[in-house]
Amino acid sequence: MASNSRTPNTGLAALLTQSKWSRSQFAQIINRMGAEAGLELHYDQSAVSHWVAGTVPKEQVRPLIVEAFARKLRRPVTHAEAGLPVSAQHRGAGSGPSGTGDPTDSTAAQGSSRTNTLEELVDMGRADMDPSRRSLIAAGLFSAAAVVPLFPDLAHAATPPNAAPGKRTVRIGAAQVQAVRTMTDRIADILDELGGGHARPMAAAFLVNTVMPWLKAEAAEPVRKDMLAAASDLVYLTGWMAMYERAHGLGQRYYLRALELAGAADDHVTYCRTLRGMSLQASNLGYGKRALEFADSAAEASPKAEPRLQAFLAGQQAHAAAMVGDKRQALARLRQTEAALNRADDRRESVGSYDRTGYLFHVSHVLYEFKDLPGSISALQQSLKAQRKNERQGRVHFLAVLAQRQLEFGHLEAACESWSQFLVDYEHVSSARGDEHFETMQRRLKPYEKTRAVRGLRPRISEIAVLKA
Repeated sequence: MASNSRTPNTGLAALLTQSKWSRSQFAQIINRMGAEAGLELHYDQSAVSHWVAGTVPKEQVRPLIVEAFARKLRRPVTHAEAGLPVSAQHRGAGSGPSGTGDPTDSTAAQGSSRTNTLEELVDMGRADMDPSRRSLIAAGLFSAAAVVPLFPDLAHAATPPNAAPGKRTVRIGAAQVQAVRTMTDRIADILDELGGGHARPMAAAFLVNTVMPWLKAEAAEPVRKDMLAAASDLVYLTGWMAMYERAHGLGQRYYLRALELAGAADDHVTYCRTLRGMSLQASNLGYGKRALEFADSAAEASPKAEPRLQAFLAGQQAHAAAMVGDKRQALARLRQTEAALNRADDRRESVGSYDRTGYLFHVSHVLYEFKDLPGSISALQQSLKAQRKNERQGRVHFLAVLAQRQLEFGHLEAACESWSQFLVDYEHVSSARGDEHFETMQRRLKPYEKTRAVRGLRPRISEIAVLKA
């Protein structure tokens, strides 16, 4: 009776079909790989048939099964895709926000933790690439109680993230690291100009198909760390896009994986930048206290940050402090932000950049939290003037916020003018946050339908509604 209640492993069956292996051939391959790993295995066709029927393979054999398919298909394959539970030895300590492993675990266990990080990224990225599955992974909830791994703990786990024993046939160098950084910059540019709806699937595809195999390849130690740092930047950017697209649970998962990669790379900058992103996410969702905790943690973890990063972090501290009503701290952080910006050079990074536009936006947020609506509107207007022309996605958000605050202040005609400018950029951007602003605009203008300003805007609203349908 027990055998009849098993659920067939359709994932394993599908991988066997893709690999064009018979069950007998697959058993022989697993036996050979077991010998590579120092295991004496004697599987045959019947064992594989039992696995396909739903019997779970032994714990030490599961990584061999996953690695066998990855080698044959020349792409990342995860335990989840193969329908297998992750081995306890693979879970390791601190492998996620709720890791409960012993902090004295061996280096091998810490390396296994990294493997679990990479496998989860492959599963997330593969689903993010597929429009039919994207809504499912985006449905996860944001956790205000997520435990953030500390940088020193993560840095101690910086061992090679190999998924299974055996020689690697691919070796990477500085050129591959630069390719990841260049692609990340290009994706950030596409995000600015066309929106996360276009850029995020590209980031996920590049992450799964190119970056993950390189993270498992052979490399000199400095190159390996550089690749982990470059991958962390890409994962941070992907998480930021997911957050911006209102997939907050997914964005948080990307952020946590970016922290782990940054720790393994000994990359303080991306670790702090990611924590700051998590603070922004918490503030967007109204968790002021949590936002301040994340922002303060980011600042504390970067004692030697260069001036632009200091400004980047202090600006978010100011916003979060205002959310919890701490006016003194908020204003002090704004002064700190402006002073740091004045010391910064003119270099602009594609990922995690911060300039006067961002500073003025933070000023606007702080003033708004303390009921200075005219000051908040003025700061937003100055921020928009300082924006670069190709930052279309940011301008969509800024203009929408400006219009809402102008309407709140009783300036209907000014709000309609801002919404008119919003529509010009929104037409070209694929953005869930832009969609949300569009819906808010229609709802907020409904009571004023008979006014001349709204009547003048109505044809353009109807036109955009048809284009976006």
